[in-house]
Amino acid sequence: MDALLRTPEVLTWYPKGKSAFYVDVRDGLFPAPVRLGLRSVAWPASEVEAIVQARIRGATDAEIRDLVRELHAKRLTAGLEREAA
Repeated sequence: MDALLRTPEVLTWYPKGKSAFYVDVRDGLFPAPVRLGLRSVAWPASEVEAIVQARIRGATDAEIRDLVRELHAKRLTAGLEREAA
């Protein structure tokens, strides 16, 4: 099971200001949050780590956008593998 990180925790790993961080989310350079409630969101820790590692290795913005699309696709199929087993 993947831990969920709230915004302040994510920003310790992805050191941008809150506004700049949400611009990256909007622009597809960081995964969209998982909604926990009406005013509460979080990000899977594995997704945060994947983006940080991609940045460290020097991935381009286009490569990051591709990675974000892959991460979003994995979210949609995450529970399906267990159900099929």
